[in-house]
Amino acid sequence: MRLFRYSQSILLAMLGFLGFVILWWLLTYFLVKELPQPPQVFSNLFELLKKPFYDAGPNDKGIGWQIYYSLRRVLTGFFIGSLIAIPLGFLIGMSGKLRAMFNPIIQILRPVSPLAWFPIGLAVFQASDKAAVFSIAITSLWATLLNTAYGASSVPEDYKNVAKVFGFSTLRYLRYVVVPYTLPFMLTGLKISIGIAWMVIVAAEMLAGGTGIGFYIWDSWNALNLNNVISAILLIGVVGFILDYFFSYLQRRVQI
Repeated sequence: MRLFRYSQSILLAMLGFLGFVILWWLLTYFLVKELPQPPQVFSNLFELLKKPFYDAGPNDKGIGWQIYYSLRRVLTGFFIGSLIAIPLGFLIGMSGKLRAMFNPIIQILRPVSPLAWFPIGLAVFQASDKAAVFSIAITSLWATLLNTAYGASSVPEDYKNVAKVFGFSTLRYLRYVVVPYTLPFMLTGLKISIGIAWMVIVAAEMLAGGTGIGFYIWDSWNALNLNNVISAILLIGVVGFILDYFFSYLQRRVQI
């Protein structure tokens, strides 16, 4: 039964993708003839993936290198943001005073556009690569912080009472009550944060230049190579899907 449901989900996903390709072909054939059709893009994508890690100089690298540079920036910024968000989330969630203190700041800074942080990072670090990582760290931490804080603040009273009965110290209470209860909320925040980070990097690299999938798209557009642009967009989607699936897997493991 489980195998049947799994096969059915794969079949439905394939049908959805087929429908997307058909719609894409119809739009480019009848309405938006300036854009390349699916056969052209998939042929171009195949050529790009044949030698993904070729290196012909600073401005001529394979698509695999571009994705690698982007992922490295994303994971670095995501890691830094998580190091800030998780402890702060626990502190805010467990303390009403800290929540009242930090909530206005969070609500002011959270809606700021990711690209607005890039010039700040550039001024501080004097390097576009570090500015991109800074932008990712700032914009990806909010979802993790808020979800962690919500989980830590919503521990049921029964759990708290049991901890008091057994005389748990603060550290034991954190380890055996707050952290296990908050973990699913925290993973949800991390899943949202990695998705935000992956979206931000494309725009940040268009500003930063040099390397990365965002720069690759912008460079291809300047060369009027729409096949490369759309191929890169598809690869961005695939990598984003893999990252999302990984955190969904972690969520399922925690729930089990």
